[in-house]
Amino acid sequence: MSDTSIERLCDLLTGRRVAVLTGAGVSTDSGIPDYRGPDSPPRNPMTYQQFTGDPVFRQRYWARNHVGWRFMDAARPNAGHRALARLERAGIVRGVITQNVDLLHTKAGQRAVIDLHGVYARVRCLNCSALLSRMRLAELLEAANPGFAETLPLTGLEVAPDADAVVADTSGFRMVDCAVCGGMLKPDIVYFGESVPAPRVAQAFSLVEDADVLLVAGSSLTVMSGLRFARRAAKSGRAVVIVNRGETRADDLATLKIEDGCSTVLSAVAARLTPAPASADSALPVRV
Repeated sequence: MSDTSIERLCDLLTGRRVAVLTGAGVSTDSGIPDYRGPDSPPRNPMTYQQFTGDPVFRQRYWARNHVGWRFMDAARPNAGHRALARLERAGIVRGVITQNVDLLHTKAGQRAVIDLHGVYARVRCLNCSALLSRMRLAELLEAANPGFAETLPLTGLEVAPDADAVVADTSGFRMVDCAVCGGMLKPDIVYFGESVPAPRVAQAFSLVEDADVLLVAGSSLTVMSGLRFARRAAKSGRAVVIVNRGETRADDLATLKIEDGCSTVLSAVAARLTPAPASADSALPVRV
């Protein structure tokens, strides 16, 4: 990253309304791995069809998630999240559309956040739409599977960006159904093969259309759910700025592309465009 790149980025953002679209790359410095980063191993996330159509897949998911969600819950915002929250407080960033489910923008103090793909901390019944917190479900799953999580190592366990932990044997894990109607429970997350709710998409498009610049941070834009916002911004003449390690599907649309870490770049931008904070930013716990 050069000073010239940061100066040009600051020039593009100064005096303009900025919408931000973030992907997994903005959370890697918080210990949450990327799906498609240059150093990321191949991953095959569970699809909606697998989860709803096969009880063995569903059992495997809940067993692994019962362990993995704790790692995501313990994650804390990094300098990139805090920089975006600081830019929002300064009136530069108008809102963040995030493809992540980790709640780290909210934990950093960001107020205008659209969780495009949902959040890890909430569970929904597919039959009656009843909601419960992931914490409460953890208590129910622990009661049904006493000691299961404690049999696994606390360190060195591989956990994917959707809180799916690598657990070898899940055959004996007991699932829990909805306490209201007995229906199937599913994390309130948009799975591969599932559509983002239309009102949420409309809200995200509205944020982009009300902005002058779309800043993409930490996303390869491989899936259309994120790429469409970059395409809409470029088509309507808005500047598209991309901060990401490696190629993205919108590189040809970018007014400016910076290949560097999100924490480094966003912190440098916030330091130049905003007054020094009165006190250090802190990560706040969030319960849904």
